[in-house]
Amino acid sequence: MTDKSAMIFGNPISKKAQKNAARSKRKFARKFGDDSAADYSVKIVENACLQKPLGVYDIRVDEGKSDIPFDTEKGIIVGNIRMGFGHYRISMAMASAAHALGFTPYWMDLNSYRNTTCTKVISAQNDLYSMGSRLSQKSKLFNKKYWEPLNYEGFRQLTYNAGDQKNAELMAPVFRNIPKEIPVIGTHVWPAQAAIHAGMQHVVNAIPDNWPMALHFAEGAIHTIQTRQSYMGYRILNGMQGKDVLKPMPEGSLVYTGHYIDHELVANLETDCDARLARKNDGKPMRFLLTIGGAGAQRELFAAVIKHLLPLIKEKKAALYVNVGDYRKVWDVLCKGNKELAGLSTTHFNNWENTNSFAEMAIDGDVEGIHAFWHENIFEAVYCTNLLMRSADVLVTKPSELAFYPIPKLFLKRIGGHEKWGAIHSAEVGDGTLECEDVPHTLQMLDMFLGESEMFTQMCQCVKDNHKAGLYNGAYEVVKLAMSMKS
Repeated sequence: MTDKSAMIFGNPISKKAQKNAARSKRKFARKFGDDSAADYSVKIVENACLQKPLGVYDIRVDEGKSDIPFDTEKGIIVGNIRMGFGHYRISMAMASAAHALGFTPYWMDLNSYRNTTCTKVISAQNDLYSMGSRLSQKSKLFNKKYWEPLNYEGFRQLTYNAGDQKNAELMAPVFRNIPKEIPVIGTHVWPAQAAIHAGMQHVVNAIPDNWPMALHFAEGAIHTIQTRQSYMGYRILNGMQGKDVLKPMPEGSLVYTGHYIDHELVANLETDCDARLARKNDGKPMRFLLTIGGAGAQRELFAAVIKHLLPLIKEKKAALYVNVGDYRKVWDVLCKGNKELAGLSTTHFNNWENTNSFAEMAIDGDVEGIHAFWHENIFEAVYCTNLLMRSADVLVTKPSELAFYPIPKLFLKRIGGHEKWGAIHSAEVGDGTLECEDVPHTLQMLDMFLGESEMFTQMCQCVKDNHKAGLYNGAYEVVKLAMSMKS
């Protein structure tokens, strides 16, 4: 296993940073064990939620051997973790594109192998990140002094990548009994780093963010980006070691692909945009899709949006979808804070068949009132938003991975400084608002969507124009790139 914490793209890491990285790995090994010699079994099973629509198989580790063999010719692994919903959603886009292109997508969640050091390390860091996200929404001081700087400049530094690379060595054992020739798409840097450490031969690291950060480097993989804006920043490692001029990423190691979007959304994009415009012209309720992230933050913003829309929902000028993911308590808190909410809402709770039926009906049918969605299963919790997106008119979200989706968007305040560049990019390509950094500006945007046609119509047209330019074809391009590495 090569030590990738000492040198990153030809740029030496200080001895102090190397020692800190090694210390971090030893700390995790002491706490969770070092299973580098473990010979974990591998089992392939159909994904209960995603097998039917996307042909997805799960890779289970340490659960016995499989009766289903790997498809080494057309198989492609989507390596991910659950850290928020974003990386899962990007993974679903990759699986959807792979399925549409005739390949066999394998889902490999490194945060699901409970008995492994890999999962224990990731879960510990995920818990810290989720706590930080929630705390940043409650404490302006914490957000300003710690959370924003960490997400904006801390994750940007090469030294941060050095630490991650060392910790990722503890994640490599889960790949031991997986055929090394099967391509891997990492939708978080840790699966990509772990795959490289484990000797996987064809690895693509799909970078999610529009703000160049060394956090996302997995040297040895081909890196992909969704926007041309971030190309130069990544390529020259801009600002990743203070003001130092660093050696750039090698030619061919960074590829622009476009946005990572599900096949189902891309294939129906023009039809769905035309339906949005028709509803607006016919005076039907404008449908807002409000979706909470995997960290469970932003409840206060949710409450303000719902309170503002309630009178308009009663007047049938607006309709509302609320997806609280797998956070049932978020819905309960919202209802506790607004006594009218529960009585005006139709709940689609933990019933995947019902959710699918509603999403399908809503594409061509009429929708009124409030429809709330909660699913205990993580796949259903995340994919629910994708299903509802086709029939929604406006997506109300923080500017994270959803900033790149082909639907008019109203951006709530970010969680972490790196996210603001998602809203900037969306505004530049014309399919989303500026980031609304407080409640009054959020409500102003709601009123503009409802009270006029110009902004909304322009966004729908920009989505269609962007589609013609291939902007939303990124998932297809990543899959093609990964499969082409075999030859």
